[in-house]
Formats: sequence, structure tokens, C-alpha cells
Amino acid sequence: MFTGIVLDLGVVRAIEPLAGDVRLTIGTRKVSLEHVGIGDSIAVNGVCLTVIACGPKHFVADVSRETLRVTCLQQLTTDAAVNLELALRVGDPLGGHFVSGHVDGVGQVVSMNEDARSQRVRFRVPPELARYIAAKGSVTIDGVSLTVNSVTGHEFDVNIIPHTQQVTTLGQLRAGDMVNVEVDQMARYADRLLGFANLTRVQGS
Repeated sequence: MFTGIVLDLGVVRAIEPLAGDVRLTIGTRKVSLEHVGIGDSIAVNGVCLTVIACGPKHFVADVSRETLRVTCLQQLTTDAAVNLELALRVGDPLGGHFVSGHVDGVGQVVSMNEDARSQRVRFRVPPELARYIAAKGSVTIDGVSLTVNSVTGHEFDVNIIPHTQQVTTLGQLRAGDMVNVEVDQMARYADRLLGFANLTRVQGS
């Protein structure tokens, strides 16, 4: 479990193809890996990965073919910057919102415009994800917890403040870029419960 508050802007040190899968070596800059062990989880651009090896300033994780298929990790290159967040521990502050690290799909940057000191970014998502995104609700983009400004059809926009631009990869976004999207878990559960309620109503009528 994560919160969508990026702790470090890491860097891809190595990408090793292995029988259809990929092994990533990620270097850290600020975050301490002192208490990270084999089997622990770290979110990389919003994707929960399992640590299989770890040093003071780097960790190694395998990325399955399925994860490569449904996320933007397949686009990573050596020396690319990545958003990093360690798994939530008991007593850690909840600064964002609950994030599972299980990416729901891939979205695309439609446009970027200056909005005072922020960047107002519009994203387009697949229809099956758009139903879970609501104005003033939460969404996770490449592992960053953001508040939705408005929604129009399959598109929504957010404001990225100067601090977020500086400490995450979102400051490097350009129109046309693809991003990992995780919708708010509460929206998914609410939709599921409403589906059961409607089904029960139909069966009982």
C-alpha cells in the first residue's frame, strides 16, 4: 500500500531482458533503503514492484510480461528518471490517498497549459477507466497522487504545482506522452457495490 507521495526521483541504471520479462536496476538519490529487504515493495512510476536485491543506493526488481503489457514501464530507458515511493508502514503520514500500486491502465497527455505558477494538464483515459474519475476526486498518475479539477467525457485535467514539477517526473511531461493511471480505490468499490445493489433489485423485482 502507498499514498502517492513520491519520496525520491530515482534513475534507471540497467534494463536486462530475461526470457520475455525484464529485470530493472533502479538507483536512488535521497531515499534511504536501510530498512528495505528482499521481498519488500517499492512503487516505480506507480507500479508496485518486489525487491529481489538491494544495496545502499539501488535495488533490483523483476517486471513480468503482463506488467510490461499494461503499464508504461515497457517504455523505460537506461538513465530515465522514475518516481519512487516505499511501501507504507504503520505510523507513516497519509499525505495523499490510498494507492495500491496496481495500475488500472495507460492514459495520454492531451495538452499542457500554464495556469498561474502551475501547469494545467489534461489527460485522456480509456472509457472503462473514465467512469471512476470524478471532479475533486483523487487519481494517481505515474505514482503521484493528484486532485481532479474537472472531467469531460474520457478526459480530465489536474494542476501540477511547482514543487511537484520539481520532485517528480510530471515536470517533464509533454503532450502525447503516455502515463500510468490508477483510479481511486473507493470509486472502484462504490461502483462494485452499486452493481450488486442493482443486480439484487432486478432479481427481487
